[in-house]
Amino acid sequence: MDPVVTETVDVDLDRLHAVVGSARAAMSTVVEGKEEAVATTLTVLLAGGHLLVEDVPGVGKTLLAKTLARTVDGTVRRIQFTPDLLPSDITGVSVFNQDTHIFEFRRGAVFANVVVGDEINRASPKTQSALLEAMEERQVTVDGRTHHLPSPFVVMATQNPIEMEGTYPLPEAQRDRFMARISMGYPSASAELRMLDTHSARDPLDELEPVTDAATVAALVQEVQRLYASAAVRQYVVDLVAATRTSRYLRLGASPRAGLHLLRAARAHAALRGRDHVLPEDIQELAVPVLAHRLLLAGEAELALLTPADVLGAILADVPVPDRAR
Repeated sequence: MDPVVTETVDVDLDRLHAVVGSARAAMSTVVEGKEEAVATTLTVLLAGGHLLVEDVPGVGKTLLAKTLARTVDGTVRRIQFTPDLLPSDITGVSVFNQDTHIFEFRRGAVFANVVVGDEINRASPKTQSALLEAMEERQVTVDGRTHHLPSPFVVMATQNPIEMEGTYPLPEAQRDRFMARISMGYPSASAELRMLDTHSARDPLDELEPVTDAATVAALVQEVQRLYASAAVRQYVVDLVAATRTSRYLRLGASPRAGLHLLRAARAHAALRGRDHVLPEDIQELAVPVLAHRLLLAGEAELALLTPADVLGAILADVPVPDRAR
């Protein structure tokens, strides 16, 4: 559970800004014209969460994930999700050693600091579920033995819209493990023109050098989660999450895990803004990317052609905002 913080703590914001500023600048040289997507990606990284990037093919989902992986000097594994992928390919498998006559554990692709899951909804639900324990508990259990994952551990998964051919919708339990979901969208005309100039003759990713390491990121994640969040701000998070559970436009509201993720992301967002405390504005800016993908619309909302973001917008307008005083 998230610790209740009752007083301001010292966080080295200067070091954080230096690391994140370098990472943002490096990623922006590869991912053209997507500053907001890059900022959300770094927020999720500092919050110790996982990110789901959803959009149509060819808009840079995998490029964003690979760029983050290249920016952090740690272990990186890429999993290409396909219908024939097995759960043991992700978590690992015990193999009998003929020489020692004992079973040895062969680690799967999930054992890395940054795991890039490409087109996660092309794998079967059984294979998708292999990530559940790893994403939530940072560990894998195989044949009754628990194996801990490295720190930090970040899953950046991409998926195509479920209407695309050959895809399976992610189960609610797995969507709830992702701290945030973003869509890349098509680039602006100017950004697409720059892309033609810079990406046609060479791959900028090949020239990208790491700007930080896994140990530094892990330390920053621990520091960020000690940022001050007042009782009023924490209550605001609870009120927003509770409002999704009583809305007549939703048949499935946000879980307690969703509220926990929202507060963690808000702390990272505040730190990136140079503050050592969380404001209601941090909660409001992150409500849609953190909560929308967890919600299921009721029939009334679908008939009215509403989206989860529309419903959240109405909830944000109705729930009283606490005073900015700390």
